[in-house]
Amino acid sequence: MQGSNFRHMVYSICNRILKPTQIAPARHFTSKPNRTALYDFHQRQGGKLVDFAGFWLPVQYSDQSIITSHLYTRKHGSIFDVSHMLQTYLRGKDVIDCFESICTANIKGLRNGCGTLTVFTNSSGGILDDLIVNRVADDVLYVVSNASRKDVDMANISCAVTAYKAKGKDVSAEFLPCDEQSLLAVQGPEAVATLQKLCTTDLTRLFFMNTISESIAGVKGCRITRCGYTGEDGIEISIPSAKATYIASALLDPGIGKLKMAGLGARDSLRVEAGLCLYGNDIDERTTPVEANLLWLVAKTRRLENNFPGSEKINSQIKNGVTRRRVGFRMESGSAPARQNVEIYNNEHQKVGEITSGCPSPCLQQNIAMGYIREEYKKPGTEITLKVRGKHYHSSVTKMPFVATHYYQTPK
Repeated sequence: MQGSNFRHMVYSICNRILKPTQIAPARHFTSKPNRTALYDFHQRQGGKLVDFAGFWLPVQYSDQSIITSHLYTRKHGSIFDVSHMLQTYLRGKDVIDCFESICTANIKGLRNGCGTLTVFTNSSGGILDDLIVNRVADDVLYVVSNASRKDVDMANISCAVTAYKAKGKDVSAEFLPCDEQSLLAVQGPEAVATLQKLCTTDLTRLFFMNTISESIAGVKGCRITRCGYTGEDGIEISIPSAKATYIASALLDPGIGKLKMAGLGARDSLRVEAGLCLYGNDIDERTTPVEANLLWLVAKTRRLENNFPGSEKINSQIKNGVTRRRVGFRMESGSAPARQNVEIYNNEHQKVGEITSGCPSPCLQQNIAMGYIREEYKKPGTEITLKVRGKHYHSSVTKMPFVATHYYQTPK
């Protein structure tokens, strides 16, 4: 497919389909959307605001199309307002045992200042949410989880804390409201170098999934965590909401870097290229980490301990296998994009799975998707067809990520 035609198709499709309910199907909101601390800033920057998970957030900005913003993030770097996400601090000498009782991570095995991606699970092994937990100190955890699961996560954490307190344990939880603490994701190859000019800590020593408390542009009370949702190197910055606009403006200063603002549209296509799950699309309460091809989130020590919610079901699946698995798909040139609920068929025209996320890949100039397929068809290279609007298109199973990741890993 020629580059110009592909760019036109991506632009038209993204603008047509990137609606809040399709970006992140979640709970239904009856009240007016909330505003992050950057609401007015987004408007001044030309942000096209939509209702996303109960918040007004930009889907894109007037200076760039979604595809241009996507490619700019991969080449230089972008700033995303993710203040809608739930930020939580847990404290107390029993905090690690308490949090391990509801997730699959080996937090005891983390060094202070390190974090990991993990999942909350239910009694059936289903995923309640995916989240990042950082071990700040022996008695302090910092957690970032999804906005669409905020009520579920707060209830889950609160129940665990209450249960531990009832046993005389020392633990407490503090849920940070976004009008007090904001969160910016700064992603791309030039993201960290730009931030470095605003802080004194040597960020070359801050590796993937490491976290520090630091002042940024003279603002105290910030937390920098080297992570992100694009597959690129980058950081997430937790900052006092009163200073959110100030820090965002400082990062955009052309005198220190080339960063631009980016919205939900580019964030979604970037995470698909990186093979990353979106809760409500690719994982949910009926999906286990084994089925989702996320077994690496269930620490080996935790499997042996067999003491987290749904551990028996998950261990049984590890031993006996599953009937379906999340895999990636590349579609042949000229095919229509396959999105959520598109059916997957084998060569005998039998339905063998369903797509959960998909988009035209700006980097590959090819339609890509992920979804669940019967276990016997999961091998990379397996040919299948995807039924899009009544027509079958040839595709094949492929490994993810679709585009190479650039996480800043600790040297071996």
